[in-house]
Amino acid sequence: MKLILKILLTALAVVVLAKILPGVQITNFTNAIIVAVVLGILRVTVKPLLIFFTLPATIVTLGLFLLVINAVIILLADKIVDGFAVSGFWVALLFSLLLSIFQSILYSLIKENKENS
Repeated sequence: MKLILKILLTALAVVVLAKILPGVQITNFTNAIIVAVVLGILRVTVKPLLIFFTLPATIVTLGLFLLVINAVIILLADKIVDGFAVSGFWVALLFSLLLSIFQSILYSLIKENKENS
């Protein structure tokens, strides 16, 4: 149940960011749910490989290269999901930063509700 709620909250964040950022487009909420699932799968499968292969760059940049990896994950999701478009790398970088912030806020609300129950 918690996984489904996280997917729906991520989809909501994707829709909100698509409305705010001029370089991001999403056709409907169903595609936003698909984007949320694809992002989750890519973060579990591809991201650890990218981190492993770019470990020297990550160490040299004191971890800032992880932002580039997050942007690459967003661009991969753009290529996989029809109905989701990101216009370029810098937009993907900004999108990934804002998505992380939104997810942190929304997921903290889930934890608060669980503790109060």
